[in-house]
Amino acid sequence: MPMHAENSLPPQRGRAEKKIRVAIVEDDAKLLATLARLLATDREYEFLAGFLTSTAALEGIPQLNPDIVIMDINLPDIDGVECVRRLNEICPGPQVLMLTVYDDADAVFSALRAGAAGYLLKQTPFSEVLGALRQIYEGGSPMSSHIARKVVQSFQETGAANRELETLSQREHEVLELIAQGYLFKEIGDQLGVSYGTIHTYSRRIYEKLQVRSRAQAVAKLNRK
Repeated sequence: MPMHAENSLPPQRGRAEKKIRVAIVEDDAKLLATLARLLATDREYEFLAGFLTSTAALEGIPQLNPDIVIMDINLPDIDGVECVRRLNEICPGPQVLMLTVYDDADAVFSALRAGAAGYLLKQTPFSEVLGALRQIYEGGSPMSSHIARKVVQSFQETGAANRELETLSQREHEVLELIAQGYLFKEIGDQLGVSYGTIHTYSRRIYEKLQVRSRAQAVAKLNRK
């Protein structure tokens, strides 16, 4: 069942009367209640509902159609990233702010690819969380500074990987693509009509150009482009 709270405070003088309507998906009931109180006592926001599971959120949020959803990743049924993806399919209106303990690059990019507009860590001060909601409402993409550095670093690594891939010949690209698909050197040779030794030579050149030492590292650089 969703948790509800109404903001009964009158609009603050000088501000637009329309409040930013927010729903929360968080399995930590204590944190959910804290965030709900924070929103309910701020004249700029209206807390609509809180959901302890993705299943409940996917049922309830489309009916509420909030402006923003605060979403955890580690949920007991469907993880938050998948919940964002499904929510965007059935209710594309709300923007999503991830609020989670996960700071690894895979989690960040999975959430952003799924459609999240912002990504904050749970250690973020509540005042900054409120500011992030305003940023998202105005079209921004707020991130914790630690997360933003990871994003920049990933783009830098992607750029370097792309430059290295550009040094490969067309045939070397073909060989690398087949390596990435899991084919053995002999199978690649059969497909391309060349010998095992020729494919082995191509692979050595590929490793040298990409500055890697194994098949797995070469495939990782290909997937990073």
